[in-house]
Amino acid sequence: MTGGALLIAGTTSDAGKSMVVAGLCRLLARKGIRVAPFKAQNMSNNSVVTVDGGEIGRAQGMQARAAGLEPSTRFNPVLLKPGSDRTSQLVVKGHPVGAVSAADYIQHRDRLAGVVADELASLRAEFDVVLCEGAGSPAEINLRATDLANMGLARAAHLPVVIVGDIDRGGLLAHLFGTVAVLSPEDQALIAGFIVNKFRGDPALLAPGLDQLAALSGRPTYGVLPYVDEMWLDTEDSVSVVAHQVVGVPAPPVGEHWLRVAVIRLPRISNSTDVEALACEPGVLVRWVSDPAEVADADVVVIPGSKATVADLGWLRERGLADAIGEHTRSGRPVLGICGGFQMLCRRINDTVETRAGVVDGLGLLDADIDFAPAKVLRRWQHPLTGYEIHHGRVSRCSEDAWFEADGAAAGYARGAVYGTHWHGLLDNDEFRRRWLAGAAAAAGRDAFRAATDVNVAARRDGQLDVMADLLGANLDIDALLSLLADGPPVRPTVSTSVA
Repeated sequence: MTGGALLIAGTTSDAGKSMVVAGLCRLLARKGIRVAPFKAQNMSNNSVVTVDGGEIGRAQGMQARAAGLEPSTRFNPVLLKPGSDRTSQLVVKGHPVGAVSAADYIQHRDRLAGVVADELASLRAEFDVVLCEGAGSPAEINLRATDLANMGLARAAHLPVVIVGDIDRGGLLAHLFGTVAVLSPEDQALIAGFIVNKFRGDPALLAPGLDQLAALSGRPTYGVLPYVDEMWLDTEDSVSVVAHQVVGVPAPPVGEHWLRVAVIRLPRISNSTDVEALACEPGVLVRWVSDPAEVADADVVVIPGSKATVADLGWLRERGLADAIGEHTRSGRPVLGICGGFQMLCRRINDTVETRAGVVDGLGLLDADIDFAPAKVLRRWQHPLTGYEIHHGRVSRCSEDAWFEADGAAAGYARGAVYGTHWHGLLDNDEFRRRWLAGAAAAAGRDAFRAATDVNVAARRDGQLDVMADLLGANLDIDALLSLLADGPPVRPTVSTSVA
């Protein structure tokens, strides 16, 4: 099976592609198969720093973990980080090379296709299996000319394609059939079959529909995955971050008090997964908010990262959230800013890179200044705390006390109950998180809140990967998928849009 490869595509964004690839990576790794993940092109502001000093989509970092590998730029050679509705930062092999718009992206397509082809070929030569993840949906035929991650990749590398759909959204049978039907005959020839994700109810009621889908499309469904509550960690991108939504599945408190955490749902939010560690704690209710009233009702406010710090700071002011955060701070209750959120807390921001707005006033809750630089800071930290940095803004002046240190220098800053850091993943450090939560609860007047002593966030993340692998093993035709890896695309009929 050396060099076998398979593309997991989806009917939509957030259909479950990332988790299916991660689960398959874990399942195959358990079998002793050397497996690597691959996403030719990702569009996401959730990223991680790799062992080779670049950045890739966070989902590919998670998939690498599932396969027992360290994150590498090889697993996601092209990353687009949206900074506005029309432009994105283009990251190639882990490092930014400029900004591109949707209109001019086609100018880069041939060069990037070469990068993608070389990386995939290299992985296939080294690993038994490469599990590729598509982007968005192959049914976006308006983007077919520039496609690098869906049928463009499948055609170039002659990969069998399995389409995943989220039945919890409704209309899935039409989505699956329609995704195949709108493709060209040459692209259709590579579509091997389907996977149904997030099914609730009696499978016997779905079976006739899947039989009809097979008759209409000439393609089997390889399995139906049940809906489970555990699949909420490491969300792929902001598409799944919804204002007013509770993060995770809150567990009852250890003490008598709950701790209510309001996380600002910024328009250009990045690394939204930073707050998932808080949601792992019993008695901590974490909610995404975009309304000043929800800030007023919170014990703790978190301002997460942003791909457009100054633009999102303007949005905070327009929505009245800046005033609400200021009032929250004056009451003595805690505020935490992470990366772009930290920069917003400072006194002055000089942005000549992201929005090119120049010098603007921050919220002034920390006495510090931020200056942006063209070169991006990409850094992993391992001792004594783990975390990583991805930012253009740098602290040019600060009179605040150190919140915590790394390599003998301040890596986070604090004034009273206001905290700021450029570190992502900081709250995944269990002892550090517990100490901070205890102080935050006391400042918020939640004296009867008690942090649990046994929450291990890394184990929770690994546990989710194991749950996904177990679900796939129990509900998919794994032998059929292994045959696709060994034999390539099977012969399937062309599907017409007419079903009469």
